[in-house]
Amino acid sequence: QVQLVESGGGLVQAGGSLRLSCALSGRTFSNYEMGWFRQAPGKEREFVGAISRNGGSTYYTDSVKGRFTISRDNAKNTVYVQMNSLKPEDTAVYYCAARTYSGCSGYGCYSNPYGYDYWGQGTQVTVSS
Repeated sequence: QVQLVESGGGLVQAGGSLRLSCALSGRTFSNYEMGWFRQAPGKEREFVGAISRNGGSTYYTDSVKGRFTISRDNAKNTVYVQMNSLKPEDTAVYYCAARTYSGCSGYGCYSNPYGYDYWGQGTQVTVSS
């Protein structure tokens, strides 16, 4: 049974930074491609970014490009998202997700939430103006 646990959320002023972590347990972490999604109140869950199994490929939604960086440490079974230059519109619950490699690659595959097999419980990020 795969479990994902996010941490690192909190309250930050606009322009500030946060780093979210997501630890996977129960299976071999390096077998999973990892994604980050977020959901703001009253809005649908949206793709933030994703990283391939070996970290060699990353994908980001346009609104976070140049501000967010996703990385992973397979030795620590953890994926991270470093969020810089935060804006009030980044306020949301952030979820990490894991998907088994299926051969599907590219932005369209990584950004599809239905392609992920496991989800964390989410961590709140609030950016004040």
